[in-house]
Amino acid sequence: MNIEIRNEIENDYSETENITREAFWDVYKPGCNEHLVLHNLRLSTAFIPELDFVACDNGKVIGNIVYSKAVVTDGNKKTDVLCMGPLCVLPEYQKKGIGSLLLKTSIKKATSLGFRAVIIFGNPAYYHRFGFASAEAFGIKTKEGLNFDAFMALELFKGALEGINGSFFEDKAFEVKEEELEKFESRYPHKEKHVREGQLK
Repeated sequence: MNIEIRNEIENDYSETENITREAFWDVYKPGCNEHLVLHNLRLSTAFIPELDFVACDNGKVIGNIVYSKAVVTDGNKKTDVLCMGPLCVLPEYQKKGIGSLLLKTSIKKATSLGFRAVIIFGNPAYYHRFGFASAEAFGIKTKEGLNFDAFMALELFKGALEGINGSFFEDKAFEVKEEELEKFESRYPHKEKHVREGQLK
């Protein structure tokens, strides 16, 4: 492999949406909605083009990572943070360090741009390796008032989240309606959906 990480361009959009679909299909639910989330994020003012990266193998796009603006709200106090995701790599290229390259490159860039912290929903076994810790440890909960292992935060500089407590609000692009998903899915070749062990209930 000859892996290059670069900023995504508009011509990559349909390819990375398809890669996202392939990467997430049947992982967290039968089928997936992450490709529609990605599509809608790019239409949102929360989307951050400077933190939109692709991984290429000899010019072929094989992975993508994006970030969007989010907030932690405590009463009238609002703190700007980043929400990372989706992060995807084509299934045949997974477990080869490509996701790690995308994550490390983008975190370095986010830090250089002066962002405070990154908050995610993801696999703790994977993201703890990059310094992510339970959001609860920082006094941050979901907008529903919940905490769980998959809800994590990363300070981009020491003490970045000190004294910041409250509820995390990501962009509305993450709220997917089933009828919208069905319409979006019609753009793609049919894929069978399967119930798998380990999917979210």
